[in-house]
Amino acid sequence: MLKGRETWIFESKPVIISSSAIGGPFEGKGALAEDFDFTHDDIWVGEESVEKAEKKLLEQSCNTTMSKVNMEKEDIQFFISGDLMNQIISSSFTARSLEIPFLGVFGACSSSMEGLALASLLVDSKAAEFVLTGASSHNVAVEKQFRYPTEYGAQKPPTAQWTVTGAGTALVAAQGDGPRVTSATIGKIVDMGISDPYNMGAAMAPAAVDTIEKHFKNLDIDPSYYDLIATGDLGKVGHQIAADLLKKHGMEMPSDRFTDCGLMIYKDDQPVMAGASGCGCTATVTYGHLIKRMKKGELKRILVIATGALLSPLSYQQKESIPCIAHAVSIEM
Repeated sequence: MLKGRETWIFESKPVIISSSAIGGPFEGKGALAEDFDFTHDDIWVGEESVEKAEKKLLEQSCNTTMSKVNMEKEDIQFFISGDLMNQIISSSFTARSLEIPFLGVFGACSSSMEGLALASLLVDSKAAEFVLTGASSHNVAVEKQFRYPTEYGAQKPPTAQWTVTGAGTALVAAQGDGPRVTSATIGKIVDMGISDPYNMGAAMAPAAVDTIEKHFKNLDIDPSYYDLIATGDLGKVGHQIAADLLKKHGMEMPSDRFTDCGLMIYKDDQPVMAGASGCGCTATVTYGHLIKRMKKGELKRILVIATGALLSPLSYQQKESIPCIAHAVSIEM
């Protein structure tokens, strides 16, 4: 059911019956290391390129998610996934291996919640019974494509963020045990004219604020409804901007409930500048850490707002500003 212009309410409340998170070596030393199903010691993951390494991470997460509920790829109707590589090759090549009907999405770092929203819509509308959805990123692959190869040793400003090496996936079903997806608010493009690729948090914050405001307005609820409200990967800079903008607009977020996945995944002594980013950031934090907390009974209702900067190397070279978007999904026990 459509509520307002942007929000879907899933009347059947599709279930996340299984999920998993796979990380790299840096994530294995982070604050949420215990919530990953597996972390690799090798940034190459035994592959000959970092792009192939990312594909392997996503494949491993997909297979782990299916194995937890003893399901085979033939049991699943659709696979929805996105990543940051040109033409979303990590997702497409994983889909080639899975041989599941595939819907590729590109929302940059918002892809995880875009995929979860679409998977839930398919299940809620009875267009599918089981949908696998996920997202991935790789630190070295992203640096090579969007900025400078890591080997260059280029200096970064304090506003820069560290791309997560990891993949997170979830299996959404019509019935079963687990957290339920109750609604999703689809964001619109917000572009405030920022063009600095080393300040993604500031670029994406207004988009997050727009989606958050629309979500609460459409559902006629306030922030106290949720035990936790987590933006995607705004980092220190963007998260503070979002909090300030929401307060200015009359929606003050409780500090003990309003957080950011990019601030959660690493430890304070890890050199990640303003925090974490990447498609794998929200995906691993949500499908690893947050889902586990919900199953333990620590959280009953959460809202995850994944944010994405929709630039490309080409648009940056043409001196375009950065269009941004955010998608919000509510998950409840």
